[in-house]
Amino acid sequence: MNPIKSIVVMASGDGSVAQAVFDAQSKGVLAGLIKIEKVISDQPDAGVLNRAKQAGIPAITLPMKNFANRSEWNRALIDEVDDSNPWLVVSAGFMRILSPDFVNKFQTINTHPALLPAFPGAHAVADAMAAGVEVTGATVHFVDEGVDTGQIIKQASVEIHKGDTQVELHERIKIEERKILVETIKELVMKSEEQA
Repeated sequence: MNPIKSIVVMASGDGSVAQAVFDAQSKGVLAGLIKIEKVISDQPDAGVLNRAKQAGIPAITLPMKNFANRSEWNRALIDEVDDSNPWLVVSAGFMRILSPDFVNKFQTINTHPALLPAFPGAHAVADAMAAGVEVTGATVHFVDEGVDTGQIIKQASVEIHKGDTQVELHERIKIEERKILVETIKELVMKSEEQA
């Protein structure tokens, strides 16, 4: 059995998807497999920071406005993640495009609330509803230099019900996002142990 894998989680919002990883580390299928070294948010008032605190995970904020320009922020983010020397970076609703330097340095996965390659970008749930599709879903993918263009790892479908609001649909998608994110991390850990 290989040593526990170090992970950094990045999120911008409430952190309900990140919470699934926190729970899986403390008492679920990832217990004894991973250690979340820190949580990073670009939003000082993000709910994920409170969730991290409650889970006993160090959390830091890197607000874009604290830096002179985007390249300074990119460098600060790389340095902050590099401090933890993570085996994997998990973007769980981190609403920033990561620099090429970042994605070339760290193995990074992301959750997305649509069945990629359909509906990439920040408005995936609204875009799926506007397109009139009957099925959307959730995707976990590796992050590359594009916007939601990295290799797809795992997907789950979610039906769009007649009369759904965007909020209702997004909540159902998040249930699948949480599930497949935890499954993906476990599978990546197992795969890396087989290769070791």
